[in-house]
Amino acid sequence: MNHRENRAAEKPVQIPIHGRILQGDLTIPDSARGIILFAHGSGSSRLSPRNRYVARQLENAGLGTLLMDLLTREEEKIDAESGALRFDIELLANRLMESTRWLADRQNTKSLRVGYFGASTGAAAALVAAATIPDLVAAVVSRGGRPDLAGQWLSKVLAPTLLIVGGEDWTVLELNRTALAELRGEKRLEIVPGASHLFEEPGALEAVAQLATTWFTRHIAANGPAPRPMAGIGTKTQDVNRK
Repeated sequence: MNHRENRAAEKPVQIPIHGRILQGDLTIPDSARGIILFAHGSGSSRLSPRNRYVARQLENAGLGTLLMDLLTREEEKIDAESGALRFDIELLANRLMESTRWLADRQNTKSLRVGYFGASTGAAAALVAAATIPDLVAAVVSRGGRPDLAGQWLSKVLAPTLLIVGGEDWTVLELNRTALAELRGEKRLEIVPGASHLFEEPGALEAVAQLATTWFTRHIAANGPAPRPMAGIGTKTQDVNRK
């Protein structure tokens, strides 16, 4: 069976931001219940196979997705040589915010509630953006993220935030535990046992996708709260909603 025939068509889009153009891929399922913007990690792009896998699962659950490059093609060339722009969290967060406003101005997306899915350094950008425009961001999910790089913005995040970390990604896990304590809104840390930073182990990325789908469906879907199948997929939960 060709699964591509059963999902909404992906459309390339160009997002104008302060005289620059960002490339994106937009997918809006029929009767979409929200839309998720993906903020990729350092050195990656909208073509990240891991993010694309998660995006497909979200689309199957009735959520739209926008996979986008946070840097222009010219900036990517500069970053490939220096590695500097991928850690410019303020720049990346601003790109996310402008893209969110771009969605709010489009006829077919302006009514959709927005969530952010951030990976690695993209997670920090997502949290900074969510703290800056709280009225526009309904939920955040971080995959193997560096929320610590959001700094003082962590305590200002109002959107429900899910941190997903591999059990074998020890350094990042400790950084996420510290960041979790700084978050003041609804929050959860999910540990995928046996998974490394890139979630390449069998079943690891599937667990990430299910956790993200449940979180976004619960906090974004227009039809109200959905069941919470957090248990039973080989994850450990820590510090649920602790303030």
